[in-house]
Amino acid sequence: MIRAMIETSLIDWDGKLTTVLFFDKCNFMCPFCQNWDLILHPEKYPAIQWQDIEKKLTSRENWIDGVVLTGGEPLCYHDEVVDLATKIKTLGMLVKLDTNGAYPKKLQKLIDEKMVDYVALDVKAPLDERYSIATGRKISAEIIGKSIDILKTEKVDYEFRTTCVPRLIDESAIETIGESVKGARLWVLQQYLPENAYEQEFRGLPQVTESQMKNLLRIASKYVKSVKWRGQTH
Repeated sequence: MIRAMIETSLIDWDGKLTTVLFFDKCNFMCPFCQNWDLILHPEKYPAIQWQDIEKKLTSRENWIDGVVLTGGEPLCYHDEVVDLATKIKTLGMLVKLDTNGAYPKKLQKLIDEKMVDYVALDVKAPLDERYSIATGRKISAEIIGKSIDILKTEKVDYEFRTTCVPRLIDESAIETIGESVKGARLWVLQQYLPENAYEQEFRGLPQVTESQMKNLLRIASKYVKSVKWRGQTH
């Protein structure tokens, strides 16, 4: 269910002006999550119906490029994602999906059915026992690996994203993640925003400094030709 909307965004899809829709459910509970209140207390936010979304989109149809489906985790609502994407495309707009990669079969189906034009997949930690720490849930990192491999076939435009959270992401972690995303089209490292983190202990952590950022990008560029740094979005 959609519980929040940003009507106009310049930061959620590089080079495009978008509307952003937030789903209210997630299968993870990352300790550094910024949208935890939406996930834990969705009843605080009124549901947004398609009729209202359509009005906003049609009023901007001459200058909005596309719609970003984010959350939460949109693929917790696979059928709703398909329905929304179909309606958005009928309006002549593009669709971007933000996903945590935990549903590779659903992701593959969306790509095969051409429901999405761009996918941003969060790679939260090295694909080992550290993944469950980063997501706050016990999960087989092999599942994330399957989603990574799906995107690397390049049947849809995509990027991998890693938020550089202190304690979770360091030089060694970037090296290890690099092996998993090696040869990808684009790998984005994101600045960590500590103020609204889900767990209290993650709210006081420092942000990555400029010198640390440059070093992490240098390491990442050994594995992926196109790497960039981005301030975290939502």
